[in-house]
Amino acid sequence: MTDESRPRRGPIRVGALAAALTATLALLCCTGGAGAFFLTELGGDSAEQFTPASMECTGDFEVDVTGRMPRFPQYGERQLRNAAVIIKVGQEMKVPPRGWVIAVATAMQESRLLNLANRTVGESQDIPNEGVGADHDSVGLFQQRASWGTVRQRMNPAYASRKFYEKLVDVPDWERLPLTLAAQRVQISAFPDAYAKHEEIASRIVDALAGGAARTALIAGQEVCDAAASGEIAASGWTAPIPGGVGSGFRTASRPGHNGVDIAAPKGTLIRVAATGRVLVARCDPDRAGRHSCDADGWPGKGGCGWFVDVLHAQGIVTRYCHMVSRPQVAEGDTVQAGEVIGEVGSSGNSSGPHLHFEVHVDGDRSSRGAIDPVPFMRAKGAPLRNAG
Repeated sequence: MTDESRPRRGPIRVGALAAALTATLALLCCTGGAGAFFLTELGGDSAEQFTPASMECTGDFEVDVTGRMPRFPQYGERQLRNAAVIIKVGQEMKVPPRGWVIAVATAMQESRLLNLANRTVGESQDIPNEGVGADHDSVGLFQQRASWGTVRQRMNPAYASRKFYEKLVDVPDWERLPLTLAAQRVQISAFPDAYAKHEEIASRIVDALAGGAARTALIAGQEVCDAAASGEIAASGWTAPIPGGVGSGFRTASRPGHNGVDIAAPKGTLIRVAATGRVLVARCDPDRAGRHSCDADGWPGKGGCGWFVDVLHAQGIVTRYCHMVSRPQVAEGDTVQAGEVIGEVGSSGNSSGPHLHFEVHVDGDRSSRGAIDPVPFMRAKGAPLRNAG
């Protein structure tokens, strides 16, 4: 493959969605050397390793509103205490943790988690506040307008949170909607795509304040820790792309240029996008000889990712899904929701057996420089990639 024929690898600008996912295992995928996976630039071992902030999912999600707050560089103690109130109210109303993440992210966008007065609403400035805004007659954490209650009520964080949740749970199928869509159905904002960019940090705040609750998925009516797979979505908004065990890991001693992990599965196993996002690429990756021969099983040393998909998520996260059995079920530019089927497991490209090669990249960088280990990243999302065995 010539340099001219290779995919462009520069960092992706976060676009509309970020402003509006066995013995044979050792042989699977890109066996040995820098010759495999031209698209992923195998051999990029100098990329800085990034480990997402996480904490254990305890199953005890009680929030101490008056206790010591965790530390986040973006938010101070007052803001985190407001987030704790939001979560606490959600718990009292028996709203699942996904709702806490949505509510916290919404307040982050509306007020930066500050209980705001309004310079055009004189009464609001006489009530204890944490800043002054000027958006119509909006006040409080969620910038609620007069129809939501009196000024004093809307500037009470618990009242404001309760009103948000009351409207959220009335939205049909809200738990499975993309965060930005669920929030917009409640807020009716002039900037409907703005909420998505807060999902990552909102999940981390919920985890820190509520014992890892963003790592739970609602399964058979129970909130289960670290079990988001087979279409179940964690409160963080993430799910494992396929069930199965990781057999070949990220940049191991024997394969230092392996920029993802291999998950063995039977041919035809459904591949689900790991989180809501926008499809960047969905096509056949040429092999080492420049052939677009993805409709046939590949072999070790053939080169190329086979049929593959790249998806851009909020905060510049990119996920990659390689070796599909046939043309992906999505196209470039499509918006896909977490858990949506995007293809089926196959063995196209540089592969010796059916499996999914799965990558995670940060900063919108699809090259090897942006690749991180998917195992700790997905574990922190409550959608772990299991070890084979």
